[in-house]
Amino acid sequence: MEHRVIAQERLTHRVVPKLPVVGLRCGRYDHPQGYRMTATRLVLTLLVTMLVAAATDPLPRKHTNATRLSLERLAATHSDVEKLKTLRVADPPRPGMTDFRCILHAHAEDSTHTGGTLAEMIADAKKTGVHAILLSDHYRPPADFMDTRRRGLRDGVLLIPGSEVRGFLAYPMKSILDRMDVSTPDFVATVTADEGMIFLSHIEERKDHSVAGLTGLEVYNRHYDAKRDIVTLLGLVAKLTDPKQLADLEKAVKLYPDEVFAFQCDYPKVYLDKWDAGTKQRRLTGVAANDCHHNQVFVVKVADANTVLVGTTVDPADKWRKLTVDLVPAVAEMTKGRKAGDVVAKVDLDPYAVSFRNVCTHVLAAKLDEPSLRAALKAGRAYVSHDWMGDATGFRFEAVNAKGAVVAGMGDEVKLALGLKLTAHLPLPAYLRLVRHGQEVAAAEGKAAFEYPLTEAGVYRLEAWLQLDGEWRPWVFSNPVYVR
Repeated sequence: MEHRVIAQERLTHRVVPKLPVVGLRCGRYDHPQGYRMTATRLVLTLLVTMLVAAATDPLPRKHTNATRLSLERLAATHSDVEKLKTLRVADPPRPGMTDFRCILHAHAEDSTHTGGTLAEMIADAKKTGVHAILLSDHYRPPADFMDTRRRGLRDGVLLIPGSEVRGFLAYPMKSILDRMDVSTPDFVATVTADEGMIFLSHIEERKDHSVAGLTGLEVYNRHYDAKRDIVTLLGLVAKLTDPKQLADLEKAVKLYPDEVFAFQCDYPKVYLDKWDAGTKQRRLTGVAANDCHHNQVFVVKVADANTVLVGTTVDPADKWRKLTVDLVPAVAEMTKGRKAGDVVAKVDLDPYAVSFRNVCTHVLAAKLDEPSLRAALKAGRAYVSHDWMGDATGFRFEAVNAKGAVVAGMGDEVKLALGLKLTAHLPLPAYLRLVRHGQEVAAAEGKAAFEYPLTEAGVYRLEAWLQLDGEWRPWVFSNPVYVR
């Protein structure tokens, strides 16, 4: 994949021109329209996106992304999350397995637009109960992303080195710097040699990419939710230069950091469609992409009595945007009583801890070491969960025979036989959707247990949704059971 590191997105807006809108994204891509979009076109783009989502999402949404950002809605969502915690009851994993919370597609100290450090990442992993981080360093030759200093246990957190490169998350077993420019099929084969793994990344950019030879693909990526909702991001950043809205935003981030970060999280249909089509061809492990950089720390500071500067902590000084009282009258209130260089506000939207809680990949493995996690991921013994909504640890999706014995788990193949059933156990009651080849074949509401008698072969996966503030939001995506 061509790597274009863009520190800023340049958006035209009639109220706040040229603001750095990197919010809740990794700051890597140009917009297809070059961001030379009128406000009218941006609104039309949002409306089309909303209409398409409404027509394709399995469960209808109640609130827009902008509405979710209001203090009232954030408080209501948070209240429901707290209530769900009191209902949680988890079953143990399959014998011999432990449910490890893992992070894939994570960046630290690997580019100028990455704000977080490895030490910070490890500390936040411990804070949020993350067991392992599979790094995805941006490829920066001659630096080797398989650096042994970024591998192994660090303060109880397992690090596995890798790279986001050529449209993949690549986790080879050893250095492959001499093979980075080979053809795509040869690159895939190089990465997957021995116990290496490779996952297709940013699916929206490569819907037609071959899945041949792949370990799997991302089935959710937080960055995609941000990319398809530029209008609300404009509104979010505009709050930085309105004193009242800024106060509300600071309050929201302080009281409801997870809910703020998740306001754009939506059903990843583009990703799931690719996965469902791909698993008809071969076994593919679905993983979550955090795409975390800790680079969404917005700062407003005084330039002079009539001007403020707005930027992020990863922006070079010459890229900060100047806003004057002529353009935004509220600037006068923000600079009053302050001198040049004073920080008016600093709003951190994406600390690693928040990103880690937002989504993770639960891996069912024998123990916490690199060989065990690699084996489990290659086998598909994993599920994706938005754990900020509810800790999904203990989720199980399995096939049982006529005698009730478990004969297959996530990622496994099983032969269709009389009395074969799919079963699920969840730590919280949820809305459940059983999907076969991209089509819903069964659904149940308010269930923490589920079973489905099998009458035909196919690739089956389970979705679980939780109701927050009156709307169902996707929570868990299982890896499939392959019924042959």
